[in-house]
Amino acid sequence: MRKWKLGVAMMAIAMGVGMADGMALAQGAPQLTLERVFASPSLDGPAPRAVQLSPDGKYLTLLRNRDDDRERYDLWAMDTANGQWRMLIDSKKLGSGAELSEAEKMQRERARIGGTKGIVSYAWAPDARSILVPLDGDLFRARLTGEVDKLPAAAGPKLNAVLSPAGKFASYLQDQNLVIMDLASGTASRVTPDGAGTVHWGEAEFVAQEEMARSTGYWWSPNDAYVAVERFDEAPVGIVTRAAIGAEGTSIVQQRYPKAGTPNALVELYVLDPAGQKRVKVDLGPDRDIYLARVDWAPDGKTLYVQRQNRAQTQLDLLAVDPASGAARVLFSEKAAAKSWINLSYGLKPLDDGSLIWWSERDGHGHLYRWQSGTFTQLTKGPWEVAPDGISVDQQHGRLYFQGNKDDPLERHLYWVDYRKPGGITRLTERGWWNAASMDASGTRAIVSRSNPNQPRQVYLADADGKRIAWVQENAVGGAEHPYHAYLATHRERSFGTIPGPDGTVLHWEMITPKLEPGKRYPVFFQHYGGPHVQTVSRAWGGPLQQYLVQQGYIWFQIDNRGSANRGVAFESAIWHAMGSAEVQDQLAGAAYLKTLPFVDPKRIATYGWSYGGYMTLKMLEAAPGTFAAGVSGAPVTKWELYDTHYTERYMGDPRQVPEAYGASNTLADAAKISDKLLMIHGMSDDNVVLENGTAMYSALQQKKVPFEMMLYPGQTHRVGGPGISEHLWNTILGFLDRALTK
Repeated sequence: MRKWKLGVAMMAIAMGVGMADGMALAQGAPQLTLERVFASPSLDGPAPRAVQLSPDGKYLTLLRNRDDDRERYDLWAMDTANGQWRMLIDSKKLGSGAELSEAEKMQRERARIGGTKGIVSYAWAPDARSILVPLDGDLFRARLTGEVDKLPAAAGPKLNAVLSPAGKFASYLQDQNLVIMDLASGTASRVTPDGAGTVHWGEAEFVAQEEMARSTGYWWSPNDAYVAVERFDEAPVGIVTRAAIGAEGTSIVQQRYPKAGTPNALVELYVLDPAGQKRVKVDLGPDRDIYLARVDWAPDGKTLYVQRQNRAQTQLDLLAVDPASGAARVLFSEKAAAKSWINLSYGLKPLDDGSLIWWSERDGHGHLYRWQSGTFTQLTKGPWEVAPDGISVDQQHGRLYFQGNKDDPLERHLYWVDYRKPGGITRLTERGWWNAASMDASGTRAIVSRSNPNQPRQVYLADADGKRIAWVQENAVGGAEHPYHAYLATHRERSFGTIPGPDGTVLHWEMITPKLEPGKRYPVFFQHYGGPHVQTVSRAWGGPLQQYLVQQGYIWFQIDNRGSANRGVAFESAIWHAMGSAEVQDQLAGAAYLKTLPFVDPKRIATYGWSYGGYMTLKMLEAAPGTFAAGVSGAPVTKWELYDTHYTERYMGDPRQVPEAYGASNTLADAAKISDKLLMIHGMSDDNVVLENGTAMYSALQQKKVPFEMMLYPGQTHRVGGPGISEHLWNTILGFLDRALTK
């Protein structure tokens, strides 16, 4: 249950009727409307995706959304020598508009880009002369000269198309098999034998995509000599009969969905040659009930590194595999602390000298280590967190680049440390921002994406010392041409603070208020997520919906509870075998704090959450009736036995072994305790938190004679939104809150 972008982008909306009295807006300044918030161009400004440097560093490419259609992306390139931009592929002109396959739709849902149109991915050729672009089931090769040609691949949907590292081959998945095309001859061959039915080659299984942040199931060696390929068989996985209810009919989907405590897909790993003539099975050990977490190649292509995680997610083994024989040996193992689990990372970086960079939480915080000849050297240390991804190495100068929150738990920065002589850490990004960065292969330049509470996302190209070379997307909100510029006069600052939680732990909160009038009390839109692997309070841009809320007279507020991310193992592990406990109590502490503020109306606090946040709404209303005047629960898990294995068992354990933990964590047993006004929302084609979660709670509430309101969205998945739908969703919430919070 990685957090849905909907929950971030749509942050918080309040009532549009009857709450704006006394709001001091700048005279003559335009006010935000829901229609404008969801219209094109986006008020956040352009939102480039998939920013990459060409292998020779001469070009920077990205996917840019269109001014007239914020969901459609085209491929653009910037000449890094002169800063000139040009469109390489216009998705409207080149695309066929063909219907996506179900497999690709599911992949996009897993990647949280379900509503995206046009180009969603691309891959540079190693010689930097062309780019492979999948679009509407076809494969195109775009050259920097402006020429575009279609590769002679068989018709039909294709997944995960890439170019091999040495540039000899293009590869993709079709009909559940891996296909490799020799680019010199244009000949394509299926190199896997039996993909069909429940058997898939080269794909990532459901839980890998949804919960392990692994979107592929095949990996080329650096020299094109081998390709490691996952094979999984879903036959043991239980079938969820899911009614995908649309506007004009219902289709019954037999979805293989591994509920907690039930069998997973059987996963194997093979090493193939590009012709598919030799196939070697990798020895993953005698226990077949494991997770294939990560796969990486050594720089010389002679060793395949495989991360194997046990079903309980309490041990992670790093295997070194001989690609010629498939023989494997365990280099080392990570073991979870008591009453905790192993978090996965993309922190493994094999170096040319045979040593490894490794991310671990073994000292209670996420930090970097160097493994060499059986010995670990700690490279970073302290009560702060290194992000488990975005790690790069400049081996020539011994610099290890990483992102973390060393300077402030509400900020993320790019740093470097000398991995040969670890000591001082150098920060490369400016304080007061939330940054994300990626380096080129040799660690000589960085692409930095940043935002703060008053500035939407900016992207720039920096050198190895963090100095900005050129703007990729300056997106300066102060410029008159920016879509949000006209609304700056009414933009309200965000404030930050802390309170002690019920156990004394420091909890961070953030708040935006209208211009406060003496003696006046204001309603609160209390937003929450609350689940693990997510941090919501940060010095990042929050989006125009928060500001819309404030213009309607609301205070917008949220707080990060124990169980959330980037505060260390002990902080996150508070929910071990006890979801719906510590995090609920911390959120309630936030509500209690609000009620001490003289400008808060304690009788008009509404709480809202989506996905895990929707679950939290229900648990909070059950735990403390009367604390909130109303709650909105979007797409909630209501019974953890209905959610998937890898996510649920990581925190809750196996329901076959700890059924009492599951009983305490569900929302159904205490449904009768809900006495506050409640709105429940669900997409009727949700394949993540399946609709059964909603209907189970509807039934429990009805049996206990608990009144509630409900809105269902035909054809919508876990991401409820899109043209027309987004406005309807939030007008529904507005109308409910208008009724619920009227004095």
